[in-house]
Amino acid sequence: MEQLAKNLLALRMARKLPREKVSKALELSAKTYERYEKNVRDPSAPVLVKLADYYGVTLDQLVGREPLPFEMN
Repeated sequence: MEQLAKNLLALRMARKLPREKVSKALELSAKTYERYEKNVRDPSAPVLVKLADYYGVTLDQLVGREPLPFEMN
């Protein structure tokens, strides 16, 4: 899910959050979250829901089926 990885990075960067803070809030290791952002590993369905809730976006926005609520550069 390449678009998911891009969106995770864009959402985190737009909010100027360190990876460690996001991973801690989601109860994930920083390495696991990094693997999601680098498209090395796909999150499970429950983790996808947590990610969408954390960033305040829909699942469709998170996985790239709809645009994110901001312009990505």
